[in-house]
Amino acid sequence: MNKKKTAVVLLSGGLDSATCLYWAKKQGFDCHCLIFDYGQRHKKEIQQAVKIAKINKSPFQVVKIFFPWKGSSLLDKSLTVPVATAVRRPPSAIPSTYVPARNTIFLSFALSFAEAIGARAIVIGANALDYSGYPDCRPGYFQAMQKMANLATKAGIEGKKIKILTPLLHKTKAQIIKLGTKLKVPYQLTWSCYRGGAKPCVICDSCILRAKGFREAKIADPAILDSR
Repeated sequence: MNKKKTAVVLLSGGLDSATCLYWAKKQGFDCHCLIFDYGQRHKKEIQQAVKIAKINKSPFQVVKIFFPWKGSSLLDKSLTVPVATAVRRPPSAIPSTYVPARNTIFLSFALSFAEAIGARAIVIGANALDYSGYPDCRPGYFQAMQKMANLATKAGIEGKKIKILTPLLHKTKAQIIKLGTKLKVPYQLTWSCYRGGAKPCVICDSCILRAKGFREAKIADPAILDSR
């Protein structure tokens, strides 16, 4: 194994993370996928992530995490997942679908995994343009996490830094979809809906942002077509 070209890919089963997996493969990385089961109500994304990893012929691990304190409408079914109008909220308003420190927890697991297998990169599909306003999706956050990774690991101290790669951070959803289409990402297998039903609800933040991306890219969403 060429350790310099090994990457840990955070694969949720959604559109962005699937695009990142195919992007990383195109860059020549030997990809190892981390899929998190953290009690999310939209558990279908876990099944879809496994399917995508298998099709991509990338090894994967499903890591189970328990959030007993909940704190998010993605974890607590007594809370309501906000509908489409929430996409137009003020920038300072963070939606109830925010899971406290989720990316920090995920990246910590990924950093440990990467160091253990000798990977030199972690790839995450975060986006700071067409997104729900989560604080752990901003450029400054990833810069801070990179500093932490450099300081907190044996690899970093020994000069073998593990880079946190965010190839989609400054792209619109339409740009991401166009990129993924060129990479032949199986978007029909991806799952974005927060509500966890049998079919996409088409009214939650994630569904609306996804629809906006496909509409602006002038491409039909194969997942919606398959769910009819």
